[in-house]
Amino acid sequence: MTVTSFTAGFLLTFLLVPKVAAYMRRKGMVGVDVHKPDRPAIPEMVGLTVVLGLTASAALVLVLWQAYTREFLAFIATVLIAAAIGAIDDLKGLGPKAKPLLMMLSSVPILLLGTYSPHPVFPFVGATRLTIVYPLLLPVAVAVTSNAMNMADPVNGVMSGTSAIILTVLLGSSVLLGRGIGLALSGLMLGPVLAFFWYNRYPSRVFSGDVGSLSIGAALGAIVVMGQLELVGIVAMMPQVMNAFYILSSVGGLLEHSTLPERPVRLLPDGRLDANLKPEAPMTLTRIILARGPRREKEIANEFFRLTLFSGLLAFLTALVIWGFR
Repeated sequence: MTVTSFTAGFLLTFLLVPKVAAYMRRKGMVGVDVHKPDRPAIPEMVGLTVVLGLTASAALVLVLWQAYTREFLAFIATVLIAAAIGAIDDLKGLGPKAKPLLMMLSSVPILLLGTYSPHPVFPFVGATRLTIVYPLLLPVAVAVTSNAMNMADPVNGVMSGTSAIILTVLLGSSVLLGRGIGLALSGLMLGPVLAFFWYNRYPSRVFSGDVGSLSIGAALGAIVVMGQLELVGIVAMMPQVMNAFYILSSVGGLLEHSTLPERPVRLLPDGRLDANLKPEAPMTLTRIILARGPRREKEIANEFFRLTLFSGLLAFLTALVIWGFR
C-alpha cells in the first residue's frame, strides 16, 4: 500500500507541475526570485500540485484497500483546509495574525473523527495520559508546524527538500515503532513532496506559495499527531522551529514579509548572498548561516539540508530510545 501510494503521488505530481506552472504563468501568478541577479519571474502557487497529487493517490489507496479510511479522510481534510487557507493568503492576503489562527482550523477533522491518541509516548516515561490537555494542544501543534514550514522557505528548494527529509525520518520511525498509520501517511505525502522538490530545487522553476508550504506543514503536524510521533517530530523539525523562533523574537511578533523594514540577507554584485547587518533586519537561520561570510544560494540550501539531516538523525535516535523502553 505504501509503495503504491508513494509511486502514484510522485508520478501524478511530477506530471502536474509543468501544466500548473504554465497555467499560473499565463494568469500572471508569478513571483520574483530576489536572490538572483537577473530577478527572474517564477510561477507561484505551484505547491497546489502536492495537494492534488496527494488527494488523488489517497483516493486510489482507499479504493484498492479500504484501509485506514477514517484516518485518510481526516488527513486529506486537514491538508485541504490548510491549502484553502494558503490559497486565500496567496490571492488576497490574510494578515500575519489571522493566518496562524485560521491554521488551527485545519486540525478540526482530526478532532472530529477522533484520529489521535491522547497518550503520547516519551523515553524513560512511556505512554502518558493527557486526555483533557491533548485535544487543546492539537490545534496549536498543527498551526506551529504549518507556519514553521511557511517561514522555512528562504532560498530555492529548502522548504520542499527539508520536508522530504523530515517525512523520510517519520516514515523510518514509524517502521521502527510499528506505527502503521504513520507509515501509511508518511509514504502518501513523501511521493508528491519529492516530485515537487525536483522542480523547486535550485535553480527553482516553480515556487510553492503559501498553498504549498502551509499544506505541507499541516500534513507534517497531522502525521506526527496521528502516528503518535510527537517527540520524534519535534526533534526532526528543530531547525524549522528554531528559525521561526528567531524571526518572531527579532521582529517582536507576527509580521508579513512585505512589511519588514529590511530583508535578512542582501544580494551581492557577484550573485552571492550576505547577512544584512542592519539592526532592523530580522534574525533568521539563513542570516546565522551567513555569519561566517557570503555564500552562494545553493550552498545555503545545502546547509539547511545538512542541519535537517542532523536533526533527523537525532529524531531517529529518539525513536530508537522510545522503542528500547517500550
